[in-house]
Amino acid sequence: MIVVTGATGNVGRPLVQALVEAGEQVTAVSRKAAEVPEGVRFHQADLTEPESLKPALEGAEALFLLTSPDFMANGNLGDVMDVVRGSGVRRVVLLSSQGVGTNRHPSGLEDAVKQSGLEWTMLRPGAFASNALQWADSLRTQRMVAAPFGDVVMPAVDPADIAEVAAVALRERGHAGEIYTLTGPVAISPRQQAVAIGDALGEQVRFVELSRAEARAGMLAYMPEPVVEATLDVLGAPSVAEQRVSPDVERVLGRLPRTFAEWAVRTVEAFA
Repeated sequence: MIVVTGATGNVGRPLVQALVEAGEQVTAVSRKAAEVPEGVRFHQADLTEPESLKPALEGAEALFLLTSPDFMANGNLGDVMDVVRGSGVRRVVLLSSQGVGTNRHPSGLEDAVKQSGLEWTMLRPGAFASNALQWADSLRTQRMVAAPFGDVVMPAVDPADIAEVAAVALRERGHAGEIYTLTGPVAISPRQQAVAIGDALGEQVRFVELSRAEARAGMLAYMPEPVVEATLDVLGAPSVAEQRVSPDVERVLGRLPRTFAEWAVRTVEAFA
């Protein structure tokens, strides 16, 4: 049995599907009630209440661990790992962040998993291709993308690739103690992303470059100020490491990562 937390998100959903297609028994865990594929067991739990996870772990050998954005303020991963270890789980794959490796994000989550005594694998994705879904409304209504730093490039990774790497690490031996940095195959700018989405739609998409102040004002509506500032710092002045294409997706999957254009074609209905 493999348990997948965050099972209804951009990574969790394709991960559950990949595991089912591989013939695995899966328990999908989410904070809210949700539909899951046929044959998948569902359990509602909140990691800020570690004991709520215990029933989902019965009979499980491996766990995909994804924490919510507010977990650091409201939860303790050490307590979660105590429950995981006590349930007999042997292997944990943590969805971390490239920012841990570049020292932009704290290492607390990774530290708690490493200190658990269990087999672990860290996945450190960079920018997600699915971040472009924030433009869905303006694309549907105006065929327009508005973003800051229009020509700054980063290698956005397809969440489906993250899910496939996670599935391999959960199912196969040889990944214990590994840290995988996950990126797309080429660095791409917001302006180029808008063109790719337009190509997928078969229509021209207008790009409007926002100032940092304009972008900050919009982001404050749904993100804490420190997170907004850190995000804008990365988007506006990424380090060499944050712009570098990692070989790890190809290393694990034996193929190149999917491009942003491939993601846009697969997701085009969100923008139609």
